Amino acid sequence: MEPITVSGPMLLFLICMTGFAGVVDSAAGGGGLISLPAYLFAGLPAHYTYGTNKFSAACGTTFATARFLHSGALDVKVGLLAAAGSFVGSAAGAQLALLLSDGALRLMMLCILPVAAAIILTRWKSPDHDPGDMPLTRPRAALAVAIGVGIGCYDGLFGPGTGTFAIIAFSTLMGFDMRRASGNAKLLNLASNYASLATYLASGLVVFHIAIPCAISGIAGNLIGSRLALKGGAKVIRPMMLVVLVLLLGQLTTEVL
Repeated sequence: MEPITVSGPMLLFLICMTGFAGVVDSAAGGGGLISLPAYLFAGLPAHYTYGTNKFSAACGTTFATARFLHSGALDVKVGLLAAAGSFVGSAAGAQLALLLSDGALRLMMLCILPVAAAIILTRWKSPDHDPGDMPLTRPRAALAVAIGVGIGCYDGLFGPGTGTFAIIAFSTLMGFDMRRASGNAKLLNLASNYASLATYLASGLVVFHIAIPCAISGIAGNLIGSRLALKGGAKVIRPMMLVVLVLLLGQLTTEVL
């Protein structure tokens, strides 16, 4: 296969889009709905798109997670349990993704996006106030692991909307407010990103001369978005989720046309 290259203007476009994706993803999840179509538009084959996107996403999520942890907007025990489950689920999902053709991955993307849209559209009644530290009972611990495995598998196999699904799960199933749900989602997503990234790296599916500048812009975007989410809480996160929905619907329209 010939080396994958993009023009200077196209690389600049990718840098801008991954930066914007970082802002959205760090606050409300769903950054992949922005960055994955951008990589595909730039001409990267589907599997290289997933690998390159995972590299830049993992770098950005690392910094966003650190900011949420430093601000105390993260239940460390729940987050670590979910992250452990996510690591296992994501590795399994990434292995499955390698077995599928480019066409199959695109078809899955088109089928799953409406589901993400429906969930984002209907889940607006999540807690607005921080309930404080809650005891980690065995049922809650098991639920945290289950959330991690399920969402991690989805992330390794597909990706877009992972953070959004995680925020919804932590807020609706475990009773966290939007800030802590978002923080927990970052730790979960961080584990799944690195687990699936290891698979893509081992398979040579990361285009580093594209992934590295995009990772730098993604880090900057994640730092901006996490700061906005921590300061604004639900007032910022919910509108961000609406932005994800609008972008998602726009992508679906483009796919159909």
